[in-house]
Amino acid sequence: MDIVFEKAYLSDLYYKGKTTDKKHRFQPEVIKRYQLRIEALENADSIEDLYQINALHCQVLKGNKKGIFSIRVNNQYRIEFTVSTVESETIVTVCNILELSNHYK
Repeated sequence: MDIVFEKAYLSDLYYKGKTTDKKHRFQPEVIKRYQLRIEALENADSIEDLYQINALHCQVLKGNKKGIFSIRVNNQYRIEFTVSTVESETIVTVCNILELSNHYK
């Protein structure tokens, strides 16, 4: 699947391993796991492949986040993303990395 980042800091975290955005700084361990999760998204042929990897806890969100998928970075963080298809190519748009303790706010 092709990966697109909705925000610059998400791209920076993946490609550079850090970001200049002071609001979105994470521990090195979280960044490393984030990079591995984005690689898992890239290597998957379809969303159904992600459901097969139990460690990802892939799910479709409900309520005001209807239509958004999430996978776990670790027990504390998750990645939210949307999926679209353009000319038989699956595009994953990474929207957010969110701390689970704050995700109901």
